[in-house]
Amino acid sequence: MPGKVVSTYSGGLDSTLITILLKEKYGYDEVIPVLVDVGQGEEEIRIAYERAEKLGLKIRFIDAKHEFATEYIFRCVKANGSYGGYPVGTSMTRVLIASKAAEIARKEGAEAVAHGCTGKGNDQFRMEVAVKYVDPNLKVIAPVRELNLSRLEEEELLRKHGIEPKKPKGKLGGDVNMWSHSIGSGQVEDLYTQYPEDYIWAVHPEKAPDTPQRIQITYEDGVPVEVDGIKDPVETIFYLNRIGGQHGVGRIDIIEDGILGLKSRELYEAPAATILLNTHANLEQLTLTKEQLRVKREIDKIWAEIVYHGMWFHPLRRDLDAFIDSTQKYVAGRLEVRLYKGNVEVVGRESRYGLFSPELRSVKKAGFDQRDATGAVKLYALPYQLYSKREMQSKPS
Repeated sequence: MPGKVVSTYSGGLDSTLITILLKEKYGYDEVIPVLVDVGQGEEEIRIAYERAEKLGLKIRFIDAKHEFATEYIFRCVKANGSYGGYPVGTSMTRVLIASKAAEIARKEGAEAVAHGCTGKGNDQFRMEVAVKYVDPNLKVIAPVRELNLSRLEEEELLRKHGIEPKKPKGKLGGDVNMWSHSIGSGQVEDLYTQYPEDYIWAVHPEKAPDTPQRIQITYEDGVPVEVDGIKDPVETIFYLNRIGGQHGVGRIDIIEDGILGLKSRELYEAPAATILLNTHANLEQLTLTKEQLRVKREIDKIWAEIVYHGMWFHPLRRDLDAFIDSTQKYVAGRLEVRLYKGNVEVVGRESRYGLFSPELRSVKKAGFDQRDATGAVKLYALPYQLYSKREMQSKPS
């Protein structure tokens, strides 16, 4: 007879239902729900506690906001982490949440970790890889997938146990963390319907203030250390979500290629991510060499792809981070940013490590003796003389 199982728990439809199924369908005597705070907000946490109390569950609560900000989000910033426009927020939180659940399962002597992911999405890969990395001996249970439950069936099962499925914010609901809000993932079934009531941070740009707002962001070693006087990493992200959202920044509507190779239309909002990824890349353009930028843009793309695909613990991710970290030594400085009706515009930059050198490049100043360039230009053109000669020889007489 199974004894103890740890369940990843958020208080949402799936995670609430599986705490019931683990006892009724799988026969577990004790279910330990693990609730990880990744910045989803007080209301979400309150609902999770209310439902757990109704079901007689004792929550294990972990405040992981600071860890999420410094160990995940800041790595994402340094890597300019964007998978086709999506700043991989849920991709990272699923790994963090599953890792914490696996750690508790190991400490408690539980035999398994359960999650509420469906068999159609990406999160099942991210969570199960994380559990197996933390403890290869743990079993993984996925009741929604294993019982082939539809959303309507899940809702009906919850009602039978006296729990009314949580009304989504807007029409779709979604997953919220401090880095991104995934709106109704897997539920958007056409390419044109808009869901204005589902955005919780970012107003529509047409409804944003007519007056722009300027903010200042300071970076050191490639990460933000101060935004308008705020230095705490978590508070910085909350602040940027609030003011960025007020100005319509961070609304994302993309066609996404999922892990299973299926395309979906995905809606996100990510004001803080949009601002930080934009400004970080801008500062890199000032402080990194042309060659560094060329290579790093390719590395950044690979980084986002492997994180999206649940490969956070893959050795390659650590290798990429080592390269990325080595490029960030000089990514330091202050930027002045203008937020206006959905746009993020860098209007001022300064860096003690900047490679902008108007005294050399400007045509208004002497800089260096222009005649010194003559030999370099001649050598640069030399191969093209060979290319031309070869092409002339290859033409038929």
